[in-house]
Amino acid sequence: MSALVMRPVPSVADFFSIFDRVFGDRSLTDDRADYRVQPRMDVSEEENKYAVTLDIPGLAKEDISIKVENGTMKIEGERKEERTGKYHLTERTYGRIYRSFALPDDVDAEKIEAKANNGVLEISLPKNQKALPVEIKIK
Repeated sequence: MSALVMRPVPSVADFFSIFDRVFGDRSLTDDRADYRVQPRMDVSEEENKYAVTLDIPGLAKEDISIKVENGTMKIEGERKEERTGKYHLTERTYGRIYRSFALPDDVDAEKIEAKANNGVLEISLPKNQKALPVEIKIK
């Protein structure tokens, strides 16, 4: 009889461990204590930039703030509660959102761009030109 090998599903902690190795420490601070929701986020890398995509359903671009301070990007927003009357079931999420992460050293913070469309926030983090690979031709 052969043994059945069980491999655990990667945990959220495993994901953040990998994320922290790429983008630095995202440790909690006291200023985040009143935030309830961390929007889901994808981070990808291309040759000349990083791309961050966050789900922000129900938030207009005017309700979101993105700041870079001391090498850390902070994304904040608030989805205001629209409920009135008597409810028998409420599953939608309201309140403040917050995400922060250390920017990689090769990001050109002056050229960061963001756009919001259909409940998705896309942030482009261009790499410094000096960080891009350069091919040297031999003469």
